[in-house]
Amino acid sequence: MARSKLSLPLAIVAVLHVLLAGLVYAEPEMDPYKILGVTKRASQAEIKKVYKRLAKEWHPDKNKDPGAEDMFIKITKSYEILSNEEKRANYDRYGQMDDTQPYGNAHYGHRHDSFYFDESFFNFPFNSKNHRDFADSKYTLHFNQYVNDVVPDSYKRPYLIKITSDWCFSCIHIEPVWKEVVQEMESLGVGVGVVDVGYERRLANHLGAHRTPSILGVINGKVTFFHYAVAKEHLRQFVEDLLPQRLVERVTDKNDLQFLNSWHELNKPHVLLFDQVPAVPLLYKLAAFAYKDYLQFGYVDQGLSETANLQKQFNINTYAPTMLVFKENIDKPADIIQAKGMKKQIIDEFMSNNKFLLAPRLVNQKLFDELCPVKQFHRRRKYCVLLITGDEEIFSFGNQAFLSFASANTREVVRFSVVSCCQSIPFINSFLGFSSPIFFGCVGVCVQVVILERRNAAGKAFFKPVTAWNGSEEDKQCLQEELERLQKDPSILIHDAMLPELNNEFASMFVIRWIYASYDYLSEVIDDILHNNWREMMPLLSLIFSALFILFGTVVIQAFSDSSDDKQTKPKAKDGTKAENGSSGSSSTSSRPPKKNFVEVTELTDITYLSNLVKLRPGHMNIVLVLTDASKNILLSKFAKEVYSFTGSLTLHFSFLNLDKHSEWMNTLLEYTQDTMQIDADDDEGANRKMDYTGYVLALNGHKKYLCLFKPVYTGEDLDSKSSEDEGAASCGSISTLQIHHKLDRLGLWMERLMEGTLPRYYIPAWPGLDKITPNK
Repeated sequence: MARSKLSLPLAIVAVLHVLLAGLVYAEPEMDPYKILGVTKRASQAEIKKVYKRLAKEWHPDKNKDPGAEDMFIKITKSYEILSNEEKRANYDRYGQMDDTQPYGNAHYGHRHDSFYFDESFFNFPFNSKNHRDFADSKYTLHFNQYVNDVVPDSYKRPYLIKITSDWCFSCIHIEPVWKEVVQEMESLGVGVGVVDVGYERRLANHLGAHRTPSILGVINGKVTFFHYAVAKEHLRQFVEDLLPQRLVERVTDKNDLQFLNSWHELNKPHVLLFDQVPAVPLLYKLAAFAYKDYLQFGYVDQGLSETANLQKQFNINTYAPTMLVFKENIDKPADIIQAKGMKKQIIDEFMSNNKFLLAPRLVNQKLFDELCPVKQFHRRRKYCVLLITGDEEIFSFGNQAFLSFASANTREVVRFSVVSCCQSIPFINSFLGFSSPIFFGCVGVCVQVVILERRNAAGKAFFKPVTAWNGSEEDKQCLQEELERLQKDPSILIHDAMLPELNNEFASMFVIRWIYASYDYLSEVIDDILHNNWREMMPLLSLIFSALFILFGTVVIQAFSDSSDDKQTKPKAKDGTKAENGSSGSSSTSSRPPKKNFVEVTELTDITYLSNLVKLRPGHMNIVLVLTDASKNILLSKFAKEVYSFTGSLTLHFSFLNLDKHSEWMNTLLEYTQDTMQIDADDDEGANRKMDYTGYVLALNGHKKYLCLFKPVYTGEDLDSKSSEDEGAASCGSISTLQIHHKLDRLGLWMERLMEGTLPRYYIPAWPGLDKITPNK
């Protein structure tokens, strides 16, 4: 009895202890309604609106408050609960967040006894406020972000990306090394990304990451996997191996002049880093990769005896790294920095200020856009002083004089550059209006200085030819006076032009690009074979075998079809007349062989005007022959022979325009095209008589509104073989049949240049209206 009396108080104490403990645990550590500041009756739209505002306000990247990170996690977790109707109802009933609730355990929190983990025991960062590494969240990548931001940026810097997931037990082992490497690589300029497979399965599949944890690198849009032990030294070497091999050249006393003198060939300033370490610093390699399009990089090891003369020549301090940049003058550096702790920000600023030569050569459109940007605001005018010259020895004195003038006039609003007359013929024609786009060695071309201001991205520019430049003091004085006038009155640029896009002089040939692409693909395949298991290789093997099967099947089908075609064409070859007429252009060559033995030529009338010109599909062109009733049969026959080898192209259409019916349309078109009129009216007699456009050929691009013009030239061939009656007829004022026939002698060569894209283009504001093509009745 005494024992029962004693056990009763103990039982009461135990029950009270359990109840008090339950009350303590029942009280949640956070209330999602209070954190978001909404009532329990708030709709989903209200909750979403409040969440967006709070998430933007408390995001750690924007809010520097020490508690911003924890507050952002609470806001995100609260929205996760209240935006889900099931979780919201569960919280309203029991005060419980969810089964993996990190902030508080409700009185129903331990009801799942079969599979419960004590996170503090395992020390694993599963959704835990105390253990989750929030630093990874700012590196989290999404699919669109990777495609739109990371891939384009990988052409300027490499990226290091970690593939992880919430239930990856192995990921915890690489976390300390990963954090240390990220901290170092990010300071050097390497991009960092984290992909959570649980949330970004699409991006993980796109990258080819089928296991966690994985680490990969992205450079120039290409993905490379890391296959070694996760150590700081291995990851650092991995990033270094991602960079191109010949990024930085080793420079000594033996090759220093060769390195610095290559500025003219490469059209780039040259940068030299002097340091005492034998290996090129990774920071310098990354800077070289970021500015590879603008600068050429070299490295001088101060510890070598072979570099003693270089150090003495430029008076290099041996106690701190020194960086020199050379432009046109290789004897004296244009800029210099020296610092013991060379930081990325210092190097970036140094490179950005020295990206261009004093008077660089315009070798591509990208360089032209950066040197001569389009005018945006009145106070941000940028003027370009262009020297149109050649590369021959006879131009060297004038080019050197222009360079000295540019070095003495380093104003921010004026940029100096050189245009090669041999490489940029259509571009130069826009300024000088040459009657012929063909030059031979640039000898005899007038060396000209032009001041230019670009107005829009479509190519419109205002300009003024200043002087014929030979490098004399009078030329320099004239240019100086024009620049001073320009600062006071920009309206002196009285001429306007539509500038064509510059060709890239440094663009590699298609074969070379194909070889490089094939090498990259084969190296990737070999890397996959060496490091991936066969299960992951199955999609690649399936693709290879499918390609081989399709290729083999195509070859077999083509072989049988060719043999059957030969059998069918042999009987037809017996007809001598048909074979002769049908094979008139068979000896000619084109990229796509003609499918028919004749040329389809339609007349350009009011019926075919819209479909054959105005509404012509993008990329398609209409080749129009201009003729009259008298010359129709002769010119059409000659036209068909000249263009037959090009009829295999699916983008070319052939038509003819009858001047007897539509002369008004032809006159209106050439009035729109001022450059064409300059070509036609090249003599005084032509101004007093009506122009004869018989035999002209127009290549019309209906979509882009430009044309290319073929002007017939009578070659005079075969005149001796004709009778004196023909000569007498021609001398009496009428054009002989032979002369009409020879008008299109050079059309085949013109068509080849049209397909190559080297012909000058004459842009017009709009095609003449339909009333101009409709004959007057």
